[in-house]
Amino acid sequence: MTEAKGADLGLPDLTGPAGLPYRPCAGVVLANPQGLVFAGRRIDNPGHAWQMPQGGIDAGETPRQAALRELVEETGVRADLVTVEAETPDWVTYDLPPELLGRVWKGRFGGQAQKWFLMRFHGQDSDIRIDTDHPEFDRWQWMSAADLAHGIVPFKRAVYAQVIGAFCDRLA
Repeated sequence: MTEAKGADLGLPDLTGPAGLPYRPCAGVVLANPQGLVFAGRRIDNPGHAWQMPQGGIDAGETPRQAALRELVEETGVRADLVTVEAETPDWVTYDLPPELLGRVWKGRFGGQAQKWFLMRFHGQDSDIRIDTDHPEFDRWQWMSAADLAHGIVPFKRAVYAQVIGAFCDRLA
């Protein structure tokens, strides 16, 4: 699938590090009824970084559609098992650190511009399946939002603080 262009999504014309554009992305704060948040431990990070489901927005997708697709692709959780409760009012951006510039996303982007969605999970833990066709996580657990913010890679901590702040009134 071709990735969406920021202008097609109403993304402001922002430039990231090295003059590269931001990659349009959608993210999911999947919360259980107790207000704890899904956290997956990334397979590709030797530091055992935790993160929430997220990924690029494909051409022709809305951010919400991309978030629901990424949720299924990364956790196995179907759309009928969640209720979308809220979304961040603005795009949240982060810059790649210098050591990752030119190495990820084929060197085309300097960071990401993300639209985040709070989704309430109504299923059972057994409905979560990280053993997907293209797994991104080797382990998952429910965490408090504060613990997750400390477990993310350092260059994404400000993003997680902003996202969690946007939804804090609905989380534990």
